[in-house]
Amino acid sequence: MRMVDILVKKRDGFELGSEEIRFVVNGYTNETIPDYQMSAFLMAVYFRGMTAKETADLTMAMVESGDQIDLSAIDGVKVDKHSTGGVGDTTTLVLAPLVAAVGVPVAKMSGRGLGHTGGTIDKLEAVPGFHVEISEQEFIDLVNRNKIAVVGQSGNLTPADKKIYGLRDVTATVNSIPLIASSIMSKKIAAGADAIVLDVKVGAGAFMKNIDDAKKLAEAMVEIGNNVGRKTMAIISNMNEPLGFAVGNALEVKEAVDTLQGKGPADLLELCLILGSKMVLLAGKAQTEDEARKKLEEVIANGKALEQFKTFLAAQGGDVSVIDDVEKLAQASYKLEVKAAENGFVSAIVADEIGVAASMLGAGRATKESAIDLSVGIILHKKIADQVVVGDVIATIHSNKEDVEVVKKRIIQAYQISQEQPERPVLIYQ
Repeated sequence: MRMVDILVKKRDGFELGSEEIRFVVNGYTNETIPDYQMSAFLMAVYFRGMTAKETADLTMAMVESGDQIDLSAIDGVKVDKHSTGGVGDTTTLVLAPLVAAVGVPVAKMSGRGLGHTGGTIDKLEAVPGFHVEISEQEFIDLVNRNKIAVVGQSGNLTPADKKIYGLRDVTATVNSIPLIASSIMSKKIAAGADAIVLDVKVGAGAFMKNIDDAKKLAEAMVEIGNNVGRKTMAIISNMNEPLGFAVGNALEVKEAVDTLQGKGPADLLELCLILGSKMVLLAGKAQTEDEARKKLEEVIANGKALEQFKTFLAAQGGDVSVIDDVEKLAQASYKLEVKAAENGFVSAIVADEIGVAASMLGAGRATKESAIDLSVGIILHKKIADQVVVGDVIATIHSNKEDVEVVKKRIIQAYQISQEQPERPVLIYQ
């Protein structure tokens, strides 16, 4: 088999076979195929696309390039959730204990953040003592005992994806639906889930900027999952404004606690109930999504969801006294108000800009080596369709430096005010 023949075939729009795709992935991973040929392959895929079978074959070739987590020793159907990313996306912190509280095993492999705010692990580490450095056996034992555990990503999970992504980043081939879908799904499948629920974000604060592209990505990922034997469902959700009110690590833990008590932001709670209902359904713990939702609402109302969160944190070394008294979480030195400069209604919030503002305070990483300040971030007080008058506090900056004029200016510019009241944004498009 020759790489040049595969390039010709893909360039001319023909479907590649499983062995040909495996040859490409393995060859590039073990360095028998050079960057320039792989770059040509990625560009051919970018312009020609891939069939559903090709995309599934590409996904599985990347899965097989490294370690695969075996979760068969965990009782029940293991359901994973993946979000394509956004600003203030606290869903995992709420969802994991919420669905575990109704008996769905959550064996979660998570990463650290790069960009706006921390990843799931960074946020959890805002709870003093919490750690993810546990053995595979301990991980399995914890899920069997408590229905929930979170571990850091394996160093050798989907090495082909890591290498290919690095090349996509410098060859202008990131925005290809088959390449995005296979990259995301390879990691989820390698992590051992039996079923997968996907939250595909769309809008100003998301990777996918329009609904058509988000729908194509969602359909591609669902098709991959189902083609390789993983029950997969997806929703397309709105990221034209930050989710909830909190952007920042300790601040998001506090918001997660509020949400698990049923007192959190309406959009965050609703999204968690929708995603959670699908997870419960796929795990076989309910016959319909309505029945699943009722179970989730019940464990919030009776306090079991919050107790599950405490059990999970304590099992991995976390000081759960901070959950009973969230003021004990890391606190920034300064709380600085951002005030509205005009009267009207919030017509838009550029979510990306809020994320960047939080990152400038230290809530996110510029590079993988950057240290995160867990205490800093932004609390929004006004969302789209809310009325504002001059002097209203639209956001509070939590900072460890007093001079935050640049951050203030960024937040003010992110808020767009109009004289007509817009409709409240739709949360779920499809």
